Amino acid sequence: MKNLINSLHGDKVIWALVAFLAVFSFMPVFSASSNLAYMRHGTGNTLTYLIKHAVHIIIGFFIIYKIHKVPYHYFRGVSRIALPFVWLLLGYTLVKGTVIDGANASRWIQIPFLGISFQTSTFAAIVLYVYVARYLSKTRETPLTFKNSLVDLWLPVFITLGLIFPANFSTAALLFAMVLMIAFIGKYPLQYIGLILALAVAAASFFVLLVIAFPKAFPNRVDTWKSRIENFTSDKPGEDDYQIEKAKIAIASGNVYGLGPGKSVQKNFLPQSSSDFIYAIIVEEYGLMGGLTILFFYMLLLFRFVIASHKANTLFGKLVVIGLGFPIVFQALINMAVAVELLPVTGQTLPLISSGGSSVWMTCIALGIILSVTKKEEEIAQEEADKQRREEALQRLIDKQLLEEEEAERAGNQGQNEDDNPMNAVLNR
Repeated sequence: MKNLINSLHGDKVIWALVAFLAVFSFMPVFSASSNLAYMRHGTGNTLTYLIKHAVHIIIGFFIIYKIHKVPYHYFRGVSRIALPFVWLLLGYTLVKGTVIDGANASRWIQIPFLGISFQTSTFAAIVLYVYVARYLSKTRETPLTFKNSLVDLWLPVFITLGLIFPANFSTAALLFAMVLMIAFIGKYPLQYIGLILALAVAAASFFVLLVIAFPKAFPNRVDTWKSRIENFTSDKPGEDDYQIEKAKIAIASGNVYGLGPGKSVQKNFLPQSSSDFIYAIIVEEYGLMGGLTILFFYMLLLFRFVIASHKANTLFGKLVVIGLGFPIVFQALINMAVAVELLPVTGQTLPLISSGGSSVWMTCIALGIILSVTKKEEEIAQEEADKQRREEALQRLIDKQLLEEEEAERAGNQGQNEDDNPMNAVLNR
């Protein structure tokens, strides 16, 4: 175990926080999965879901470990190569999106032979964030103009968003907000950001008008997010209202210290109790203190991302940490906000805690790249420390040599003085 811990490089606090959230996830996932166990098997045996979640977490940590060993600057070129592949993947997903539990889920595809559902937008987000960080770090070397950035930066961004937006409005909105944040921190001109924001609003408005005019010409997923917004802004009852009401009942039932692990009642009524609404189950079982503790750990993770970004020795490293780290925390905040009806239902999971395969693994890929950046800082600090030690050792050798030469010279001068003394000549006779 000690050798394994010593082989983990990078920010140790980030490692510890990720490990805590992952280990904690076993308890609420094991408890909340009873609903799925009854619906699918009629037995209520959640051991299968616990083992499945454990496998996902173990594979996720293996992904983090392998990726954090790769020098992070390699991902500059990978993002540029992977972006066209991402567009093909998103286009295929939009056309051939799978059906999960009888519901349309055009943001997912089924991986052949493995039987695993994969949400392509999460992978697209990672590639796009790294691509934007790469472009903004490169522009420090050449003058930036709006015309050039419109083609080289924003055209790929809008193509990616355009392929995600119809099937997954919340992810597209979050992704666009994160891209704007990266651009702002990367010192992209504010007037250009304003123009891009205006273009995005105009494009989204035009798409909404098309949906209203031709409702049958678009995937069913459009109807889903459209109805969610309408239900959130009106008193019309719907399926999302049912989920929100049950989530609020769960939160209210938790009081300060909760009902206790595994004692949730609303997990039997919430359709997505182990994924989208797992935070409500956590508060019900562990109370307000448990909910605030989870929030505190996500805020601490955000704080470590800020520190890691500040310590990064290159602009690309700074932007990569921000671009990949902040969305993890913001997604967690969105999940919590949905549970208390501050936001409409978005389908965003609680990172590292909600059950899932591809969503956990994509989060782990992002964390692996972040830890690769912090590992580079650690290596540079180690090199500086080694250099300092070598210089100090060399200085000690030089000082020792000079001291020996001075002592030899002093001894020689003393012997010469004794030979030149006339009294020594008389005594010698």
